[in-house]
Amino acid sequence: MTVKKRNLTSTALAVVVVGSIGLTGCSAGAGSSGGESGGSGDSTGTLIVYTNSNSDGRGEWITAQAEEAGLDIEIVGLGGADLANRIVAEKNNPVGDVVFGLNNMYFETLKAEEAITAYEPEWAGEVDQESGDPKDGAFWPLVEQAIVTVYDTNKISESDAPSDTSDLWNDSKWDGRYEVNTALGQATPQLILAGLLTQHLDEDGDLGVSDKGWEEVEKYFAHGSPAVEGTDLYARITRDEVDFGVLPSSGIAARDAEYGTKTGVIAPEVGVPYVTEQISVIAGTSKQDRAEEFIDWFGSAEVQGEFAKEFSAYPVNEEARAQALPEVIELIDSLDKQDIDYNLVRENIAAWVEKTELEYLP
Repeated sequence: MTVKKRNLTSTALAVVVVGSIGLTGCSAGAGSSGGESGGSGDSTGTLIVYTNSNSDGRGEWITAQAEEAGLDIEIVGLGGADLANRIVAEKNNPVGDVVFGLNNMYFETLKAEEAITAYEPEWAGEVDQESGDPKDGAFWPLVEQAIVTVYDTNKISESDAPSDTSDLWNDSKWDGRYEVNTALGQATPQLILAGLLTQHLDEDGDLGVSDKGWEEVEKYFAHGSPAVEGTDLYARITRDEVDFGVLPSSGIAARDAEYGTKTGVIAPEVGVPYVTEQISVIAGTSKQDRAEEFIDWFGSAEVQGEFAKEFSAYPVNEEARAQALPEVIELIDSLDKQDIDYNLVRENIAAWVEKTELEYLP
């Protein structure tokens, strides 16, 4: 279903290129300048690896492990939307050589823009290709994550916690006690918005969404506590500023260790959004062979298994999954996937974001 469109403001146009949804928290990591050795003709320099999944020590770990494997790489870390836009903008003179961490939605956009190129990695037979790009093999899956609403069971027992996320904004008991991220140019807030709206699709509604759907969005933002830039959700939970918030599943273990929390997760009947991080060669790189070598190495069962243990990840690689932490496997297995038509979301997220920003943000 394609919903009715509006003319988009510059804010909405900023997200339409990438279409939406990506996930892991990001920072501009080491080498964020991007260097000058990408696709400009130098086939011997440092391999430039673009990612939105370099936070919490991931970038440093990958760089060190690659060096041990004889791979000279530089991690360039950007947020999902910025990264996808940058790759598209550079496609006629690429700086990066490999990109990973963005999910299917971003990669579908890069594929449509001919900004990435197909390559079948050595570990292709160890992953479910349906999780990547089964038609053309332009990108391949690495890690799967659930986007979950969390709380500290040291403060709120599982029996007292809401059974559905919608209870947070429909029950006055939780008024102002859950964090909402109003930065809708970012990936995870867009995913939460899409998860809300796709439960209330209506071809005759505004932008293809029923009045009920927009009422839910209005209440979600009106009754939440806006996120504080630079302040971790768990810091706010431990200071009793909020009780609930949204987090990718791989971030739970590290925060429990840091803050002394014991995380509980709301598991709504409709399920929770899932994303799958992908990897691909950037089209036009002069380091094609080395880019393929990096993909073969990084996506291998051995490296993905070590990555899973270090960062509480849930690898798509079936052999690597055996090394994932038991609590991570248990969590993922316990959470149903929300049925979201991501092709529809990709077509309409910019208009949905624009309406939300203009009408519902505090």
